Parts: sequence; C-alpha cells; structure tokens
Amino acid sequence: MRSVGRHRRQKPRTRLLAVSGLIAAMLVGLTGCQRGAASSAPPGDAATLKIASQRGGTRAIIEASGVLEGAPYKVEWSEFPSAQTLLEALSAGAVDAGAVGDAPFMFAYASGSKIKAVQALQSDHASASTAIVIPAHSPIKAVADLKGRRIATGRGSIGHYLLLLALERAGLKPSDVTVVYLSPGDAKAAMASGSVDAWATWGSFVALATTRDHARVLIDSRGYLSGVAFEAANEQAITTKRAQLGDFLHRLAKAQLWARDHQDVYAHALAVDTGLPLDIARMTVASNRTLAVPIDAAVEAEEIDVLDHFRAAGLIDKPIDVHAALDPSFNDAVKP
Repeated sequence: MRSVGRHRRQKPRTRLLAVSGLIAAMLVGLTGCQRGAASSAPPGDAATLKIASQRGGTRAIIEASGVLEGAPYKVEWSEFPSAQTLLEALSAGAVDAGAVGDAPFMFAYASGSKIKAVQALQSDHASASTAIVIPAHSPIKAVADLKGRRIATGRGSIGHYLLLLALERAGLKPSDVTVVYLSPGDAKAAMASGSVDAWATWGSFVALATTRDHARVLIDSRGYLSGVAFEAANEQAITTKRAQLGDFLHRLAKAQLWARDHQDVYAHALAVDTGLPLDIARMTVASNRTLAVPIDAAVEAEEIDVLDHFRAAGLIDKPIDVHAALDPSFNDAVKP
C-alpha cells in the first residue's frame, strides 16, 4: 500500500508542557493503565512499559481499540505537546517508546539521542495531516510569496520538513525566509497576533487553526510528504524490555487496523481523551489514516532524503548512519 517518491515527504490534560523542566513535569503527569495485568508478568520495572503519546496520538487509539486487554504488563502513559519534547524524554530514558514523525525522529537521532525506530507507521497518500497555514486575510497566495516572511514551526519537526520541501519546490532557499522556532501553543498565538506570517504545523493544530481561527491552508502534505512516522524506543528499553515492547508493537499494529474501520468511534474516543471538540477530532482522524508497516529499504531511503534536506538547510553538519537508526528486528509485530 506504500509507494515512496522523491519529495515525500500525531484532554490536553490541563495545558501544554513547556520544554524547560520537561522531565520533572512529565513524571508528575504519569498515569497508569493497568488493564489486563497478568500474574505471570516479569518482576520490577520490566513489568511496566512507559509509553509516550503526543496530543491525540497513541494513547487514544490504543485505549479506544481495547487492544491492551490481556497484556502481561502495565502501561504508564505520558503525554506531550510535540515530538521534540517527547523525543527529549525518550532519549533521557524517562519513557520507553513513543510515536513521532520521521523528520523529528531523524533530527533527534542526528543530534545524538539514544533512540531507534522500531516500527514504521505509514499514512496513505490522501493524508493532509501536516500543513502550512496563514491568517484568513493574508495577502500570501503561493509558497513563493513566503519570501522575506516569518514562519513559525518546531525545530526539526514534520512541519519544518514540509516547509523545507515547499520552499525547494518553489525555487526558494531556506535563507529566503525567517524560521521562528516555537511550540505549537506559542506559534498559534504568534500567528494570531501577527508576529509571524505563517505556521507550519500538524495534526489537530491544523484543524483548530482552520476552524477556530479561520486560517487558510497554503499547502498541505499531499504531494510533499510520504506519510512515514515511527514508533521510536529508547535504546536501553529495546534491550531490557524487548518482549514487552514487541508485544506492544503488535497490539499497536492491530489498533491501527481497527481505527481504519472505526473512524467515528475513534474520533469520539479522541475527543474524550484530549478535550478536543468532536468536529476537530473527526477532522484529525480523517486527515491521518495510518497503518503499521515493516521498516525496509524504501523506508531507509526516505530517511536518507529527510537528512539530506536538513543538512542542506544547515541544520545538521555531520554524516549520519541512517541504517543504524532503524531497528527492523521487530518487523514481525506488523503481521496480523
């Protein structure tokens, strides 16, 4: 179901977590999911998987599908506003695994994070889950009009990567625009105040911007991104919790299949889990239909392309072994 092309390129509990004080804040927010814990579970910390979820991401789909029933371990959830904060916690060992876009994963890996991709997640080519949005009355009509403008996004995020691809296709260089690195909440406020001219963002933030703030989509990810994302894991967890992690990845693959056929049920669960209005949850689910797929040569080639674009933009300055970032040893988990 996957083809990879040259330009391929997820109740917020009370508030978005800031990057500063990340690990302490996240540990306070840990909540346990103990469904199906069996007496045969391994002892100590190995009996618990610490799973990170972006807003409206893994947790909602896992809990809505019920795939954790009977799991011989507990799952503790931690929620994050962006891939960047999730990946920082993952590298630090505060969580064991979590789903992120391929661009932020590769950017974090290139920066020295102690992580590996253990499962690939593939959105279909109708996905519009990442977009560059502009204010309703902006004079900007095309990507070329971004020249000289200020664009908000997360450093190394999937939105950042989309921006780089869009600039390249429009004949612009990264230096032709000013990229302002902001968290999603700050970027939303900056565009509303007029301090930035556009925002490269993803997931429910796209739906919120267009429906609540009446922003316009300048371009979305269709025709630009391959839709690859990863379930990434901390290197130590791959070794010490291998059996639990492999089982969780198999259940996650089943949850993705379930969500494909139960979009409205999933949207309701997403709304309950995140506090998003139901219409926003439905838009988020509809714009990002994803299935687990093996990590293979096509995925590796795509990630080389991602790094090439970040390197060309001056964001990465050393050679990176992409093959070493990808762990295909869990590929059997995608089998039904």
